Amino acid sequence: MQKRIKILLILTICCNLSIIAQSSVGDGPFSQLIIRGVTLINGNGAPPMGPVDIEVVNNRIKNVKVVGYPGVAIKDSDRPKLKPGGKELNCTGMYLLPGFVDMHGHIGGKAQGAEPDYVFKLWMAHGITTVREPSGRGVDFTLDLKRKSANNEIVAPRIMAYTGFGQGSDAVISTPEMAREWVRNNAKKGADGIKLFGAPPEIMTAALDENKKLGLRSACHHAQLNVARWNVLHSARAGLTSMEHWYGLPEALFEDRTVQDYPLDYNYNNEQHRFEEAGKLWQQAAKPYSEHWNKVMDELIALDFTLDPTFNIYEASRDLQRARRVEWHEDYTLPSLWDFYQPSKISHGSYWHYWGTEQEVAWKKNYKLWMTFVNEYKNRGGRVTTGSDSGFIFQLYGFAYIREMELLREAGFHPLEIIRSATLNGAEALGIDDQIGTVTVGKLADFVIVSENPLENLKVLYGTGAIKLTEDNEVVRVGGVKYTIKDGIIYDAKALLKEVKQMVDAEKDRLNYQIKQPGIQE
Repeated sequence: MQKRIKILLILTICCNLSIIAQSSVGDGPFSQLIIRGVTLINGNGAPPMGPVDIEVVNNRIKNVKVVGYPGVAIKDSDRPKLKPGGKELNCTGMYLLPGFVDMHGHIGGKAQGAEPDYVFKLWMAHGITTVREPSGRGVDFTLDLKRKSANNEIVAPRIMAYTGFGQGSDAVISTPEMAREWVRNNAKKGADGIKLFGAPPEIMTAALDENKKLGLRSACHHAQLNVARWNVLHSARAGLTSMEHWYGLPEALFEDRTVQDYPLDYNYNNEQHRFEEAGKLWQQAAKPYSEHWNKVMDELIALDFTLDPTFNIYEASRDLQRARRVEWHEDYTLPSLWDFYQPSKISHGSYWHYWGTEQEVAWKKNYKLWMTFVNEYKNRGGRVTTGSDSGFIFQLYGFAYIREMELLREAGFHPLEIIRSATLNGAEALGIDDQIGTVTVGKLADFVIVSENPLENLKVLYGTGAIKLTEDNEVVRVGGVKYTIKDGIIYDAKALLKEVKQMVDAEKDRLNYQIKQPGIQE
């Protein structure tokens, strides 16, 4: 009898382990999937509409059917019919959006100790179904993950691979022909585009020209080492399709200088120098709505140029305490990632050597001017996308993407404009808006489903939800993405987040680790 009990106990444990191992494996795909009773917030700027039933057949949206009116019982006769083998998901009263596109998502990094499974689950838990990686651990590494994601062999967003310019080259690219050859080889490997950091004008011209000829797209972080001779306007004219962050844009707006007002003891390799002085740069540019300011903006819009601002990744510069104390660090930030964030002369973005009030005030002014440009760019018809650049400067994958939405709201975007930025605009910038970006018949079944209205409060999209006081004076948490659907496969977003917490807890236990604030020894 004892032997039998022992065997049953072992079988039970094995069964439970199997359930844990399979918990993040999505449900589906299905020959038919019907999502019932949602309010649709589409990525095209249209106002919400519901109740709606959405029918998917073999990962393609077949029908978006209005099935009733608010407060009126739905007639079953008006609804799409479920066929044998199909799946029905009752989401009555919930909100459905197109899958989110993160236009600046690095798939972890060795320095941060963040491996793909950890990063992917954080992204998917926040409704991110497509990610553009603007350089990473190499094209082969990224393309392998892209293939696995496309085949749904792993829990991951679909991946667009933009290789860092020069990655994999045996020699420094020093001639236009070398640049063209590298771009051709990158395309042959199957990359979707290139990510540049700046180079001499003749190299930039050749690389962008060749990339454009091949029909690929491009991104650029205009690093200070090359921006004095080649700013955003030069890149856009040469064929660059999107700019990252904001470097190179104030330089294009200079009127009374040609270089940033660097202190004479400035050293680019000193991270505090680099970021402290960057916080003063927008004040050196042309004033908002001035003739030169307008001229630069209008030319960029005419060139169909995309701004991917990534406001969130620099937010610690204007409020360091807020960034390092956000509540999700405790449960979801890996020890190795927390260590990477700490003040350091070596780690990129860890520029807290002596960060104080003066630096934060300068950055607050920087943000006001930067946001004014981005909001007006949107108002005049320019494309602005949503990107996070997580894994640096206290910004965590997934959570930082939602924070980026909040910062677009601060910049002046209407919530519907933010959703468009996070969906259709990203799809357009990637050249795949015929496949994703809106809930439209014929497109792929990529959706975000949340129980609360994100237009009323974007915080309900955070994995930690939003704090709400009930009519009974009870403090509760509401929201958090309920389901993330990618390629017609249903993922329980909260289960994904729970698995991330288990990863973090296991690593803390292994290291006997506690998150401590910088400089605290006890």
